[in-house]
Amino acid sequence: MRTWDTVAIIGVGLIGGSIGLALRERKLARRVIGIGRRRESLEKARARGCVDEITTSIAEGAKQASLIVVCTPVESIAQHVLEASEHCLGGALITDAGSTKAEIVAAAENLKEVRFVGSHPLAGSEKNGCDAASADLFEGRMVVVTGTENSEAEAVDAIEAFWQSLGASVLRMSPDDHDAALACTSHLPHLIASALAAATPEQLLPLTATGWQDTTRIAAGDAELWRQIFLANGASTLKALADFEKVLSRFRAALESADGTLLAELLAEGKRRRDAVGN
Repeated sequence: MRTWDTVAIIGVGLIGGSIGLALRERKLARRVIGIGRRRESLEKARARGCVDEITTSIAEGAKQASLIVVCTPVESIAQHVLEASEHCLGGALITDAGSTKAEIVAAAENLKEVRFVGSHPLAGSEKNGCDAASADLFEGRMVVVTGTENSEAEAVDAIEAFWQSLGASVLRMSPDDHDAALACTSHLPHLIASALAAATPEQLLPLTATGWQDTTRIAAGDAELWRQIFLANGASTLKALADFEKVLSRFRAALESADGTLLAELLAEGKRRRDAVGN
C-alpha cells in the first residue's frame, strides 16, 4: 500500500476532513496540509485531527505536496486545480471529489503538464463541515475514477490505489458516463427530495413522521452546493427528470382510473429495485 510524504487537501469540510482523518489514522501520509479560505475553519479542522498543518494559500500548500485533493464546490474545482498546478512539485498528482465530472475534467485536461485524474467518492451526508468528518467515511463505499484517453495510466492507477487505501471500492467510468449515471442515482433524488419538502404545507410539518423525514433527509443539504451541481449537470439531470416523469405519469393514470392492478405492479417494481440495493 502506497504511502505519501505530504498530501494537501483543498477544502477541509466533510469530504476533505474525512480524507485527512483516514490518511492520518491509517498512517498513509507523513504530513497532511489543509488549505482553505477561512483560518477559523482550518483551525477547527486541525483541532479535530483532520490535518497536521494549515494554510490559506494554495500556492504555499501545493508546493509541498506529492498528492493534492481538491474538495471544494464544483464551480471552483477547475480554478483550484489550475492554481495548484502552477505551484506543485514536479510529478505531483491532483485529483478532486466533485459530484460532476465532465466540465471539471475537460477544464483540467486543458492544462499542460498537469497529472490530474478526476474522482467522485459516493459518500457523505446532508451534513457539512469538518465536524461531520469521519475516518471511516469511505469504508466499503464506491469511488468513481474518471480517467480519459489523455490520462497517464500510471496516474489513474495511483489515484485508484489512493481511494482503495482509504477503504473504498473503485469503478472507472468516463466523465460523461459518470454524469449521466449520477444524474439518475444522486442528482435526481436530491431534486425530488427538495421538491417534496417544498411542496409540503408548513402548517402540516408537525404531522410529518419517519416516511416524510426519510424521503426528504437529503433536502437538508447545502443549497448553494446543489445549485452548482444541478447547473453543472443540467442536461443529464433533465433527461433523468423526464424519465422519472414518465413513471410518475403512470402512477397518476393508475390513481385516476382506480386501477389497482397497475398500482400494484408499479409499487412492486419500485420495491424490487429498492430491495436489490439492500440496507
